[in-house]
Amino acid sequence: MSKTAFLNGKVYVDAGHFEQAVLQEDGIIKAVGSNADILVQCDWETEKIDCGGRTVIPGLNDSHMHLLMIGEVLNEPPIGGCKSVEDMVEICKKFAAEHPDMVKNGMHGQGWNQDLFEEGKVRLPNRDDLDKISTEYPIMLERVCGHTCALNSKALEILGITDDTPIDFYEGGTIERFPDGRVNGYVTENAVYEVRPVVPAADTATMRKELLSAMKYCTEHGLTSVQSNDLGFMLPNSDENFQVYKDLYDAGEATLRFRHQVCCLVEKDLDAFLAGEYAKREEYDKYNGWLTLGPLKMFKDGSIGARTALMKEPYVDDPGNTGIDSLEQGLMETLVKKAAANGLQCVTHDIGDRAVELTNQAYEKVLVDGKNVLRNCHIHCELTSMDLLKEIQRTGSLIAYQPVFLQGDQYTMATRFKPELIKTSLACKTVIDMGIHASYGTDSPVEDSNPFANIYCAVNRKDLTGKQEYSWNAQECVTVEQAIDAYTVESAYMEFAEEYKGRIKPGFYADLEILDTDIFTCDPMNIINILPELVMVGGKIVYRK
Repeated sequence: MSKTAFLNGKVYVDAGHFEQAVLQEDGIIKAVGSNADILVQCDWETEKIDCGGRTVIPGLNDSHMHLLMIGEVLNEPPIGGCKSVEDMVEICKKFAAEHPDMVKNGMHGQGWNQDLFEEGKVRLPNRDDLDKISTEYPIMLERVCGHTCALNSKALEILGITDDTPIDFYEGGTIERFPDGRVNGYVTENAVYEVRPVVPAADTATMRKELLSAMKYCTEHGLTSVQSNDLGFMLPNSDENFQVYKDLYDAGEATLRFRHQVCCLVEKDLDAFLAGEYAKREEYDKYNGWLTLGPLKMFKDGSIGARTALMKEPYVDDPGNTGIDSLEQGLMETLVKKAAANGLQCVTHDIGDRAVELTNQAYEKVLVDGKNVLRNCHIHCELTSMDLLKEIQRTGSLIAYQPVFLQGDQYTMATRFKPELIKTSLACKTVIDMGIHASYGTDSPVEDSNPFANIYCAVNRKDLTGKQEYSWNAQECVTVEQAIDAYTVESAYMEFAEEYKGRIKPGFYADLEILDTDIFTCDPMNIINILPELVMVGGKIVYRK
């Protein structure tokens, strides 16, 4: 039996309600109250932890990310902060020189963002740039959003892409060209997923290592649960790949709770998943909520930065371009209906207002007596009008927001969309007022998985530099309590777990953390610097500073 008493704390129960102490027993919260209330229930086996007056909150639950990719990025060229294409090339050359064994079969990297390049150096990378790194092995460098990438000539050769290959060879994606018609090595949307295997995937031992390193990083920053799209996106939905995750939990090595969001881009992939891993979903019961099999994940469009978000009207700075529809509507409706027929929830990447509209229309077709019983969800849902938000409210669709996106997208939006659309986008406060269930995540590694940077953006509506004087769309600022609830009980609602996860209350999972700063009373601008001093998951202390 495991018993732990947290004493002398400021324990957040729900808005306006704090207690002094908590008792957990065998991974479940047994009691919450005063020190006296808890001490009377302790025995000689109970570990007593003095919080020293510090704040205790429920464990934070990222409602959408890519955990395996976080681990991958930690072991790849660090191109996330590059200031130009030339800078990126030099970083990759240095990485290759220092880690020859890691690139001998190919180099993959992710994180560059041309919108953050130095003035006068803003451009997209191409095959000629990457050839300066190497022409001996394939190279694939993805933009931070993961919706576009650059390939070197060796990668194009392996893929069989030539100047005669049609620009739309990959359905729902493009193969771009130089002005003279030569393939330039830059591809978008579904083409990115199709060319990904050009750099050999990690073997299962490497996957295991990458997952553990990502888990360590996440728990050190206060995450106790993640809902993650790894398989079907990075790697196939194979028995072998699902088994890697099971092995980690069977061995007791995992440090946080994990829920699969499984990507299927075409009907045959969904059929295979339904007949395969999904048919064995009862096997996950033995993991007691540590490892669960979650929804079907789909992609409806791209990103703002890549100008591939699907829009109702053309981009202001790119007339004639309305983005890319990554998933043909008829196919999307087929996938949604087939998922519903099998009791499978759907979550969909949709950023542009047209993508959100079409996704919501597909979801509406599987409502039961007007109710969204499967809790189908919009992931990102970034560009929305009030009329569109009312449609989401009417259909009961969920939203998985990434407030941290505003730290960069607020500047990009200013040149690409009309002011009236911008004003009603990433509408974190409005959806709360409308009663729409909205959770928070980071889409990491698109953004850092650090939840406190995300909460900082939600509360302040400012970028991460701390120098921004105004709050972007200030009417959408949320309270600290609302942000924490979005990261806990709303994320739990998204996974049908709100009755036992996301609160520090009797009967709930003992997932909680002690913070080094009182997030409820500190300067809101200091939220970004908060870190946990102790993190507990299921009654186990998985991190202690």
